Amino acid sequence: MAAILAVIDLKRMGSYMQLVKWSYMRRYNIRAIFDQFPNSPVIFRKIRDYYFVYTVHWTAADAPIGIKELEEMEQLLNRELGTELQYLYRRK
Repeated sequence: MAAILAVIDLKRMGSYMQLVKWSYMRRYNIRAIFDQFPNSPVIFRKIRDYYFVYTVHWTAADAPIGIKELEEMEQLLNRELGTELQYLYRRK
């Protein structure tokens, strides 16, 4: 049920990006692949209780990645890991 609600929320935002695969790396990093950018792995680092994009290994085979897409990637990964509330209520 929660997955269906998450898809509905993303459709309301006008986006259909999905997290395809993620895995832990060394030193508390996470490597993630998203369906809209399958050739460009994104590395996340934990800051306090949530994850932020640290770097993107972008390749020319994918479209350029904008700030809006990076924010969506952060939200999707934090949702997957159960840290979405901490991410949404962080101090800006």
